[in-house]
Amino acid sequence: MSQVALNKSALNQEKRSLKTYNRYLPALELKRQQLMIERKKAEQALRDAEQRVAELRSIVKEAIPMLACKEISVNNLIKVHNVTLDTQNIVGCKVPVIKDIDFELTPYSYLARPHWVDSVVRQLKEMVRLRVELSVFQKRYELISHATRVTSQRVNLFSKVLIPQTKENIRRIGIYLSDQDRAAVMNAKLSKQKVLAQQAKQQGGQA
Repeated sequence: MSQVALNKSALNQEKRSLKTYNRYLPALELKRQQLMIERKKAEQALRDAEQRVAELRSIVKEAIPMLACKEISVNNLIKVHNVTLDTQNIVGCKVPVIKDIDFELTPYSYLARPHWVDSVVRQLKEMVRLRVELSVFQKRYELISHATRVTSQRVNLFSKVLIPQTKENIRRIGIYLSDQDRAAVMNAKLSKQKVLAQQAKQQGGQA
């Protein structure tokens, strides 16, 4: 426990600190609750994105078995040229959101490749888009989770450390000052009794 001065000035400072902590704690608790809700949403969005990727992979595998043909290469047909991201503020946490995805299609001859390549290109484009979304959803989840942990740590700091410690400091200072007041009163009484005794002695001597 930190050392505090045992005087009225320190007592007033501790009371002000306690008032500040009690004022901020409800706001922190509310923020933590909101972040926990947003974290669940982000986690669900991430799981949904993972499921869409898995479903599309299965569809491509079943509907276009020609991809297994090693003589026909469809690699590098679709590339991501640029991803434009925006920023969304969620309970004070800034997270990325996809604004636009610019694809780059490698030119190919319609005569040199089978007819099903067009379908493959469309499916690959969708797969690439979903993977970009998946990456962004993963980042959103990580950022919101981090913000939730930090806010939870602050709530615990206020509720389990700062507020109890400040209350204890106020109690200790209060006890010390009360003892000092009682001691001062007792000393005053003793001094008064001593003065009265001396006066009585002097009066007795004069008589």
